[in-house]
Amino acid sequence: MRKIPNHGTLRMTKVAYPLGLCVGLFIYVAYIKWHRASAAQAFFTIAGAASGARWTQQAFSSPGSAAHGHEVFYGIMFDAGSTGTRIHVFQFARPPGETPTLTHETFKALKPGLSAYADDVEKSAQGIQELLNVAKQHIPYDFWKATPLVLKATAGLRLLPGEKAQKLLQKVKEVFKASPFLVGDDCVSIMNGTDEGVSAWITVNFLTGSLKTPGSSSVGMLDLGGGSTQITFLPRVEGTLQASPPGHLTALQMFNRTYKLYSYSYLGLGLMSARLAILGGVEGKPAEDDKELVSPCLSPWFRGEWEHAEVTYRISGQKAVGLYELCASRVSEVLRNKVHRTEEARHVDFYAFSYYYDLAASFGLIDAEKGGSLVVGDFEIAAKYVCRTLETQPPSSPFACMDLTYISRLLHEFGFPGDKVLKLARKIDNVETSWALGAIFHYIDSLKRQKVPAL
Repeated sequence: MRKIPNHGTLRMTKVAYPLGLCVGLFIYVAYIKWHRASAAQAFFTIAGAASGARWTQQAFSSPGSAAHGHEVFYGIMFDAGSTGTRIHVFQFARPPGETPTLTHETFKALKPGLSAYADDVEKSAQGIQELLNVAKQHIPYDFWKATPLVLKATAGLRLLPGEKAQKLLQKVKEVFKASPFLVGDDCVSIMNGTDEGVSAWITVNFLTGSLKTPGSSSVGMLDLGGGSTQITFLPRVEGTLQASPPGHLTALQMFNRTYKLYSYSYLGLGLMSARLAILGGVEGKPAEDDKELVSPCLSPWFRGEWEHAEVTYRISGQKAVGLYELCASRVSEVLRNKVHRTEEARHVDFYAFSYYYDLAASFGLIDAEKGGSLVVGDFEIAAKYVCRTLETQPPSSPFACMDLTYISRLLHEFGFPGDKVLKLARKIDNVETSWALGAIFHYIDSLKRQKVPAL
């Protein structure tokens, strides 16, 4: 879930940034937060914004202290996302007879994403090797041969033509095979959306302690990326299992227990892909005859270019009365009959990540550094305020009305009422809420169940 912020390349011919709007929105949001104070808590911490290469190292206990009577092991997970490639080097400690704990994480990210090398595969190897060197520096030599090395690609490669994606993965596999780490035949793959959601669910419930205590209440997970969005939770109601459409349920085995999860990934409903759909564009294709895409969801003061998935589109807003209503109607058209709604979801505690967090922080709905809680209706209130303000003056971002309206309508389509509380976080107990942790943890657990000799 950790993502390098990327909102597409935007070139504007003329956009103003009025002080009055900023002050007005600040006062308005302050009122919302005061009014919603009972629902809002700030209890999370946030890492610095990632731009270009980013380096973060977190030590939760020293390697020496983890070794006293505990089994110590490592795992390396590459997250090949649409906007960047990241390496996570995890150190775990397993007390005798207990569930493992995460004791150390090393992280580094490079831009652009792996998919950017689709037409120059050889160039991709340099960044992969650079990130592998990070793993060598932070894993003791004696552990190299027993440390699983895995790369999972997400929406960026899922959206590429199959042949191009496979050539990229084959090059990565060649680099991995030449490394000193434990590399299996399945070490490099494109992660399907369901696996991404399930891995994120593992991470959140591992960090909140739900996986350590059988029978304890688990939490659900909402993730909004650039190309796709996921929802995952553990149903407790038999009706949810019976009413779920094909492909919305998946079995997960962890710690000798089997979980039957409701999990689904909606490819094309991530925030950047949704922007394009709302504008009336087609993924991966330039507009016909370089036609300008016009939308009431954009600032009427905006005219310029927006780059998405290496395609540049000419876009502009339109002046009209009732912009929020027009925008909400257009967003509803894009979402119509695309999202399955389950009644039980409204009764499950959910954590929300990625662009949910970014947009909420940008408009003051949560603390930008600590995260916090809000109610679903806060997104709609902010969307109405921003969209209606567009009718008289330009905002700080031409996409503000569109993005807030989209998130508000998406959560509504999932079945969440306006008073539903969501927890927004980038970290839990000072650990990043990335799907990578859940994915490598599940991978290692699977290898141990298979009794792989190196482990």
